[in-house]
Amino acid sequence: MRHIIALIAGGFFGAGLFVSGMTDTTKVQGWLDVFGAWDPTLAFVMGGAMIPMAIAWMITRRRRTPLAGGAFPPPAPRRIDRNLILGSVLFGFGWGLAGLCPGPSIASVSYGGLGNLVFIAAMVAGMLAAPPLRARLDRAVPAE
Repeated sequence: MRHIIALIAGGFFGAGLFVSGMTDTTKVQGWLDVFGAWDPTLAFVMGGAMIPMAIAWMITRRRRTPLAGGAFPPPAPRRIDRNLILGSVLFGFGWGLAGLCPGPSIASVSYGGLGNLVFIAAMVAGMLAAPPLRARLDRAVPAE
């Protein structure tokens, strides 16, 4: 049942990314170009995504277990550390350069062209390289 729910939710998420224009790299780069030809329409998409998520969080706080069983994951740490800053900077660079982030790149895999496939390959390579690089960085410069 959990897989069916995940498939349906992923389908709605991908469709929402497509309909909202988040899979259009030029639209995303226009949103990020605040000192040029800025396109504010994605601000409404992001704001519109926050409203149902806030409602879902309020409902979730009242539940002891998820609807599909299992357990809720532990809350994320609320501190700003090296990993958060480095991850945010890398995400922002990738988003600005490619006009894609992981969700829209997967949603547009069937029509995104060679550039999208290169982005996905680079994303997978980064996910595979991150754990050994992080271990090496932690040995060289221990986190607080």
